[in-house]
Amino acid sequence: MSMTPAATGPAAEEGGSAHWRRNLVVCIFGSFTTIVAMTLLLPFLPLYVEQLGVSDPAAIAQWSGAAFGATYFTAALVAPLWGRLADRYGRKLMLIRASLGMAVAISLTGMVDDVYQLMALRLLTGFLGGYASGSFVLVATQTPKARSGWALGTLSSGIMAGNLAGPLLGGVLPQLIGIRATFLAAGAVIFIAFLATTVLIREEKRPTSTVKAKERGGFAAVPNKGPLLAMLFTGMLLMLANMSIEPIITLYVAQIVTDPAQVTIVAGIVMSAAALGNILSASRLGKLADRIGHRNVIVGCLAASAVLLIPQAFVVAGWQLVVLRFLMGLALGGLLPCVASVIRHNVPERVAGTMLGYSISAQYAGQVTGPLLGGFVGGHFGMQAVFLGTAVMMAAGAAYNRIVTPRG
Repeated sequence: MSMTPAATGPAAEEGGSAHWRRNLVVCIFGSFTTIVAMTLLLPFLPLYVEQLGVSDPAAIAQWSGAAFGATYFTAALVAPLWGRLADRYGRKLMLIRASLGMAVAISLTGMVDDVYQLMALRLLTGFLGGYASGSFVLVATQTPKARSGWALGTLSSGIMAGNLAGPLLGGVLPQLIGIRATFLAAGAVIFIAFLATTVLIREEKRPTSTVKAKERGGFAAVPNKGPLLAMLFTGMLLMLANMSIEPIITLYVAQIVTDPAQVTIVAGIVMSAAALGNILSASRLGKLADRIGHRNVIVGCLAASAVLLIPQAFVVAGWQLVVLRFLMGLALGGLLPCVASVIRHNVPERVAGTMLGYSISAQYAGQVTGPLLGGFVGGHFGMQAVFLGTAVMMAAGAAYNRIVTPRG
């Protein structure tokens, strides 16, 4: 990830905080560490559930799935609330709240005695968290508009790196220090992010409006709702497209890989390939969007992913699927930065956090419905139908954005 902006000079800094570069670095570190903490339990969660007294294999699977999904469920519910409070009391304050809250909740997760306490703390983690989404709000509103695509793309790369590193660390640390100590170590690192956020981030004060009491809030404050609704739909569609394939990847790989011992290895590489593509392309596509317009990049990314999904339904070897998923990750890497940039450019400053919060909730909705839809379609209509159906949705999303989203 290059930390060199696309342009220099006073004009490029117009409309942003003088401290936006330092804010970006701290937000990347904080987002990376909190995402790692949320995902590192994936490899050992069933083992932890078993340690907490659940012995039936079916019950272990059910509790593990519920515990992992609980965090994202509460996070989706409260994202608009935190966005609104960020607009009212400051975006930095919300990052301080999220980092301190997650440091406490993640640490306590390593001290539970039964699965009910585990579930309660996973729900609490989602409720108190939101550092990554809060970082999107702060970076989007404090970065000069001419640099917002690049900055948000770089932040997105840091978040995706956390999604990759979390499960890898979760597979190594418990063997070295134990499961409970892994949670305590993760909490300690997030506490460092809390300290860095408190000390280093500088948020520019917004001018106080003399008609603040009369100003409308929420959706009513947005004069042209078309671009906003298009971005909510696009964020949900992106996550749905990524996650609809997840439930069937291992089964699909088993059909095209002849050696059964290689199935899980290839499936893991396939799952990681798209995330790696996202990391490599997000900041570059964000920089491109700053130059040629966010709508053009959004439409191009959606169209490219639709085209790349079609051959995924007809692959005959594991390496073909890996290459296509990597290329799809490259194509989709620019979407989230562009979504945040378009929202920032098309809503009043005073409700930017609230609207970005709704965008995060829409993305979480895609994360939840994607696997459900993919599993249903794959089970009833075949696995090829999942890829082809997702391709149709991405193509429809490209056409919709072409019509609704303004240039720029």
